[in-house]
Amino acid sequence: MLVEQIYTGCLAQGAYYIESNGEAVIIDPLREIQPYLTKAESRGAKIKYVLETHFHADFVSGHVDLAKASGAQIIFGPNANPTYESYIAQDGEELKVGNLTIKVLHTPGHTMESTTYLLKNESGKDYALFTGDTLFIGDVGRPDLAAKSDLTREQLAGHLYDSLRTKIMPLADDVLVYPAHGAGSACGKNMSKETFDTLGHQKETNYALRATMTKEEFIEEVTHGLTPPPSYFPLNVMLNKQGYDSISEVLEKGLQALEPEAFETAANETGALVLDTRHPETFAQGFIPNSINIGINGGFAPWVGTLIPDIKQQILLVTEEGREEEVVTRLARVGYDHTIGYLKGGFKAWQQAGKEMDTVESISPQEFEQRYKQNQKLPVVDVRKPSEFQAEHITTASNAPLDYLNDHLAELPKKETMYLHCAGGYRSMIAASILKARGFDKVVNVQQGFKGISETSVPRTAFVCPSTL
Repeated sequence: MLVEQIYTGCLAQGAYYIESNGEAVIIDPLREIQPYLTKAESRGAKIKYVLETHFHADFVSGHVDLAKASGAQIIFGPNANPTYESYIAQDGEELKVGNLTIKVLHTPGHTMESTTYLLKNESGKDYALFTGDTLFIGDVGRPDLAAKSDLTREQLAGHLYDSLRTKIMPLADDVLVYPAHGAGSACGKNMSKETFDTLGHQKETNYALRATMTKEEFIEEVTHGLTPPPSYFPLNVMLNKQGYDSISEVLEKGLQALEPEAFETAANETGALVLDTRHPETFAQGFIPNSINIGINGGFAPWVGTLIPDIKQQILLVTEEGREEEVVTRLARVGYDHTIGYLKGGFKAWQQAGKEMDTVESISPQEFEQRYKQNQKLPVVDVRKPSEFQAEHITTASNAPLDYLNDHLAELPKKETMYLHCAGGYRSMIAASILKARGFDKVVNVQQGFKGISETSVPRTAFVCPSTL
């Protein structure tokens, strides 16, 4: 028996490869399927099933492509109604994979089709539980992400309470818990950085599994403090439910190398968004006017999904040379399939062609401290989340969270120089690029963000209501 977790940190997502006696199963695969095919082929195994725990909201699964390429059967649990060929398993049904057994446990709550899969080893003993978004390490799935559900989040939370207590908590303490996500995913509120655990330890430490917890208490705690999900979540659900273009087609279309002249023409004629994925400080030194910077080395996919509301938006890329395919692939993982090309030769080619460029002033924390000392009325805009801002912030700062920056553009001062910061410099450069594209010319980015600014030089305030723009 082989059980392997294939964890993708940028999405905080766990897919799984299970193999026994020449047969394999993939659970919740990512969009790019070749690694799964290669693994199975190298081990002389045939992929028999692709198991989906639910219709994912935060990424596009590779289940459709993988089934076509391998001949595997797509499996969902009860209540799923995809538009493509698949098998809808019944609650309690058992699937055979080599010498192993996988039992289907319908666990509605996160969504109504949510299903967990209980793996039994060769001797029939319960070994591991693949929980999808039903149970995380340290948390449970949000009950507000079901697409087009007639149920309220409180009603879904009630279903989740019942699922956990009737299907999962009665299992033995030594059963391993393998969730679909870890810390950093927006599918839960307070997930652990650990990516698996024993069920027994989760019963002891996971707030949602308290033995004495009533359903009313569970509903209150699980729904408390939920922030609105990213706008792309329901769009990804529909792609996972209805199918999508092959990843090979997406790559072929996206990996069109465009010379500067052709790139500029495409941008002007199509209305495509120019997305620059280089390092924030590299971007600051020179970029194509009106382009948006979301660095590939940060929380790339979630920020793309948050800030580009239309997954059908055409996109032109400026990347570090050699990373074009990586960027197109990572966009496709979250449903952005309409990349139409990239700048051949990178931004250096744009400069050499004598094309127009723009810059963002980006200063060190020490330089910011000096300017603040000279003028404590500097307009400081903190683009961190409200919870970060409330915990501690520069006393004179206003809070304009990056997630909702577009909603507050009319309230931001255009005539004054704004000093933008986040926690470490990644989000503030995204904000600076958006503001520059919207006609805010007087923006300054503070490198290293709040962490780099000396508390002794710039006064801070903690645990007070934020001044929200």
